[in-house]
Amino acid sequence: MLHGTRGVVSRCRDFTAEALADWGWIPADSEEAEERVEDVLLLVSEVVTNACLHAGGPEEFVLRHGDGRLRVEVSDASPEHPRVRVSRSPALPGGHGLMVLDRLAGDWGSRDKGAGAVGKVVWLEVGRPTGRGTGRPE
Repeated sequence: MLHGTRGVVSRCRDFTAEALADWGWIPADSEEAEERVEDVLLLVSEVVTNACLHAGGPEEFVLRHGDGRLRVEVSDASPEHPRVRVSRSPALPGGHGLMVLDRLAGDWGSRDKGAGAVGKVVWLEVGRPTGRGTGRPE
């Protein structure tokens, strides 16, 4: 379980990089694989940062892999689901996290925690870079 916001983004990125290495996504043997790993780390930063900014920090960070896909889940205590804000200029800072998810993740969304728990889980999925082995099974 994660608590607060201090250092949590870098801890989640480090954990993700270690998991990707264990699962055979790193070291990358192609430019595409290297870019995909950077995309995954950016996506992790975005969803964890959003939990910090809008929900007091993440409560849980989960990675799963299988069938050529990586799934990232970040749960927090806020019942408010991500929603696209009014269009704004890409030149202005902030407010672009969902656009990053739309462009880099294969799929993403959010769901209520369920079972009477307050809060939500924001999830995203990314496909394994082509040309790589399958890594260790889940």
